[in-house]
Amino acid sequence: MARKIIAGNWKMNGDPARIEVFAKALLSQVAWGELQVDLVICPPALLVSQLCALSAGTPLQVGGQDCHWNAEGAHTGDLSAQLLAELGATYVIIGHSERRRDHGETPAQIGAKIAAALTAGLTPIFCVGETAQERKDGRALAVVEAQVCASLSVARERTALDRLIVAYEPVWAIGTGKTASLSDIVRVHCALRRVLADEVKTEVQTPLLYGGSVTPGNAADILSVPNVDGALVGGASLIAEDFQTIAQVLL
Repeated sequence: MARKIIAGNWKMNGDPARIEVFAKALLSQVAWGELQVDLVICPPALLVSQLCALSAGTPLQVGGQDCHWNAEGAHTGDLSAQLLAELGATYVIIGHSERRRDHGETPAQIGAKIAAALTAGLTPIFCVGETAQERKDGRALAVVEAQVCASLSVARERTALDRLIVAYEPVWAIGTGKTASLSDIVRVHCALRRVLADEVKTEVQTPLLYGGSVTPGNAADILSVPNVDGALVGGASLIAEDFQTIAQVLL
């Protein structure tokens, strides 16, 4: 059975004061004990070290929002997977649609980043999803399957994909308040499960997350869908109470 994960993507939001308030509030709300769910917050890169320090000794884990495919070198402004790991991060988001859009990331680059993350000991959260036009054209499944195959074929050439997580985030649902219907989530996640069976050569079942306007109000319905092993949460992850409410569905 795939591990359950609730991950929060803070994107380009937050500051040192806010991350401290958030961590203290979340850590005081959650009855930790023996958690059966991984709780992860991915803040901006400059806040990773601070959150790692604040969450030390608790089950709250920290992730980056991106990493470079090289371990070091002349890559101004980039961050290596190895450095993230040394700072205390255990996860990293890779291939988010905003990175694809804003930075022109290619499937090959994304695959190389996945491999770099795994080599550094990080768990990559690999994002896939279709645009509104692609969905309108009836190509949602084809687009998502192609994104998986194109990047994982590159990653698989470099390392085993034993710790991979895949997050289905329809681009048209991110930050819009819209979510895919439960039946659409079922269709896409079933398709992902079939593709991953061919692409990921491991006995460990790859966790599948849903992302795209996940809120305390819709989390229970989304997380009850077969083949949904957790959520990648955007705006709602900035509020400790909302993030805890979403996580509570699986706790």
